[in-house]
Amino acid sequence: MLIREGATVLTRRVIDRLNAIDDIEVVALDTGDADVIVDLRTGDHDGLARRRSSATVEGEALMAEVRRVGAKRVVMLSSSLVYGPHPNSRVPLTEDEVVRPEATFVFARQLASVEHVLDRWRRGSPDRSVAVLRPTVTMGLGASSSLARALAAGSGRRLGDEEPAAQFLHIDDLATAVEAVVVADYDGVVNVAPDGWVPGDRVRALLGRRWRIPVPQWVREQVWALQWRFQRGPIPPGLGPYTTASWVVANDRLKALGWTPTVTNEQTFVEGTEHPWWASITPKRRQELALTGVAIGIAVLIGTLVVVGLRSLKISTPR
Repeated sequence: MLIREGATVLTRRVIDRLNAIDDIEVVALDTGDADVIVDLRTGDHDGLARRRSSATVEGEALMAEVRRVGAKRVVMLSSSLVYGPHPNSRVPLTEDEVVRPEATFVFARQLASVEHVLDRWRRGSPDRSVAVLRPTVTMGLGASSSLARALAAGSGRRLGDEEPAAQFLHIDDLATAVEAVVVADYDGVVNVAPDGWVPGDRVRALLGRRWRIPVPQWVREQVWALQWRFQRGPIPPGLGPYTTASWVVANDRLKALGWTPTVTNEQTFVEGTEHPWWASITPKRRQELALTGVAIGIAVLIGTLVVVGLRSLKISTPR
């Protein structure tokens, strides 16, 4: 078994769990043949950002590795983001739902594209199989991605009946889900989520947000876009719709494989939001912002001194 991985907490936990199984051997990318490839990189939003790569490029690299090692089975980590946030969606969404990712959110569209590529590869031969995991927002202490923190920060912002429900999956439960799919030799799509979901007003209570005056959605999205551009807010372009419509998923199919979630939505949310959104800013970007702040401060100081000097000169000049 070959695992495509980066230095992620999820990867380490999945490898530890699979290595503990007697009849499974996890090998590195550069070692010989493998029957199964477990791809944890495609669904890693932060990893793609660090590598300045796209899910499409990662998908092409995955298929190249499948051909190189002669694998007949692929387990891919995708996301329930591919269902998209739509007012007419069922609650909860099942694996039979049509994939309709938000058109303005590139990451979700790319994941759907990679799923399509793998499905086409699977249909090319009867001895091939593909298992796709679609986890909901995944969080954990010290293991929440910037995407997960952004979705959490965007939750609980609406009022009354308009507030959508949300789900939060613990990273340890995602690791056991990968294990369950691998051990069961599952072929198909499975959602990964805790039991049930959190009502929107409950999310707002967990965040401790005070009452806010409601504003139109297009106004919020414009504000979020400006905040994101200047590193003053956590909601990237295209992600806003996912915070305003329900896209919670059912976990019945995965539970039928023997998987059981161990951490509730509320527990995961509290644990995963202990760090503020600005903790996701890279040290380099923080340094750039700090230097920009210093430059602005110096400019303001110089401007103030010039104004004061001109005023003093005006006062001292005889009429």
